[in-house]
Amino acid sequence: MALTQIDRTLLQRCLNHEPGAWNDFVDRYLGMFYHVIHYTSHLRSVTLAPEDVEDVAAEILLQIVANDYAILRQFRGNSSLATYLTVIARRICVHELTRRASTREAPKTNGRADVPARSRADSSLENMEEVQKLLRKLPAREREVVRLFYLEGRSYEEISTELHIPVNTIGPVLARARKKLRDGTATAVKVEKEKKPGNGGA
Repeated sequence: MALTQIDRTLLQRCLNHEPGAWNDFVDRYLGMFYHVIHYTSHLRSVTLAPEDVEDVAAEILLQIVANDYAILRQFRGNSSLATYLTVIARRICVHELTRRASTREAPKTNGRADVPARSRADSSLENMEEVQKLLRKLPAREREVVRLFYLEGRSYEEISTELHIPVNTIGPVLARARKKLRDGTATAVKVEKEKKPGNGGA
């Protein structure tokens, strides 16, 4: 199936960072991502709790926006955008399921097992435009830790070295910031939905 005009326009809007484009993208494809997650986990006989499904979906969204929408920029239009995104989502989902399985089996070290990856999944929060705005409201240290970890993909060790803070303090800082961002984004998304009289878009 060829790329539709609706998706072509949506794709270009996202790549041009137009206001509201990412919201429209999430509205259009989040349901499909949930379907891919449920189907992939079923095929691999993995049971996911609702919060795990949310984490994997958030990881998919985060990887799509990473490096200035690199995944979307690599799309060549040889298939429908939905087909392309399904392949991408399945690949990310399989990687996440494999990582989670190996994490459960691996011994914990310094009480920090699984925290970085789960935090990265939470970071997407379904609305990257709002996250960017809310980041400015965080205290300076939290904002810098969040920026380095989520937006630049730095490891705990790299953040510790750059900011001269203990490695074991980074997890709690991210957890506090994540709660503030999640609470703030939930409010923003609710307000955004209340402003829409109907869903007459794509």
